[in-house]
Amino acid sequence: MEALLTSTISVAIAEIGDKTQLLALLLICRFRKPWPIIAGMLAATLLNHAGAAWIGEFISRWMDPKVMTWLVAGAFIAMAAWILVPDKMDDEESSLDKYGPFMATFVLFFIAEIGDKTQIATVLLGAKYDSLIQVITGTTLGMMLANVPVVLLGKLGADKLPLKGIRIACAILFAGLGISTLIFA
Repeated sequence: MEALLTSTISVAIAEIGDKTQLLALLLICRFRKPWPIIAGMLAATLLNHAGAAWIGEFISRWMDPKVMTWLVAGAFIAMAAWILVPDKMDDEESSLDKYGPFMATFVLFFIAEIGDKTQIATVLLGAKYDSLIQVITGTTLGMMLANVPVVLLGKLGADKLPLKGIRIACAILFAGLGISTLIFA
């Protein structure tokens, strides 16, 4: 039980003000469908944190840290570019629309968590505790506790929030993360 509680609390606190909350707000403003977004967040987090707990240490032993740094930085910069692509408001489907809210959320959240402090925390918690299931459950629950309220409250104000401004803020954040990953690695 200690592994579950420690994992939940540490990740929920770490997520407050994190980029994934801004990403959750962007997604609810774009799609206005909270339940597929929440389901996409849950699926991405479960997969990401399971991978972090089970193979995180293995990958770090076999992959050169510089290669990992370049991959993570590239993923952040690619996400920044994808976020900046304006949505088409005509009959053509935008790049996000063709995947729908669930798949767009799944992909964006999965990429956003690569190398993130919660993924690193999951690796460390997995190494500390013998119960990977409790660690994965706890870290996933912590993510959901921090991000679901953003989606649900964001839905209420989605019509009033400036989607373009949120998109630009997200793109700047992810580009900055990519660049800082390269600089401070």
